[in-house]
Amino acid sequence: MPRILPGEVAWYVTGRFYVDAQGAVLDVGYFLHLQGVAGALFSGKPGARTAHFTFAADPFTAKDLTNGRLKIALDAVGEFGIYLRREPGARFRDPASFSAGEQVARLRRVSIVAGVTVERRARRAPLFAMNVFSAALVWSTEFEFGGRRYDLGRLLPNGVTQWGTASTVPVKAPRGYATALPFVGSAVAVGGPPAAAPAPAAPAPQP
Repeated sequence: MPRILPGEVAWYVTGRFYVDAQGAVLDVGYFLHLQGVAGALFSGKPGARTAHFTFAADPFTAKDLTNGRLKIALDAVGEFGIYLRREPGARFRDPASFSAGEQVARLRRVSIVAGVTVERRARRAPLFAMNVFSAALVWSTEFEFGGRRYDLGRLLPNGVTQWGTASTVPVKAPRGYATALPFVGSAVAVGGPPAAAPAPAAPAPQP
């Protein structure tokens, strides 16, 4: 199982940010591409319902500030899990379904995340939002998929840096949330010497 080269694309994901009435943010989604993992990532037409690999973050809160036409949200350091759904079936109307699979890895953002919303000059209408963060691998376990065995701790020993772009046009939010915004993200492998292998003995906590 060769390590993904530093700077090489590690994955593409898409998902949604959910914000509840108290301002807590949850983001979940699924993998469009996961470098180093062979075989079809979907059981049919690509989408949340057919995705074998999903992710879900621990809920977090953001501190907002402005600089001219820029609205900046500073997200706290937090963790997210990567899940293998042998029987796909995640649904955006049920955010918890994205963490219903078998957890195969867990990553922690190494610093605060600065999310930026760019506003149109006229009427201060938002155009789009973007963010970037790095995340270190803190736990992984070996798993079988498509007749082969994998471990994200070997593929991505130093974690990833991800760039994301989110729509500012909300979609229908599920019960319990005030807002839902779609996003897409692309990540590259972090370089440097291989990190110490995360211990697979104890199961990672569920978000």
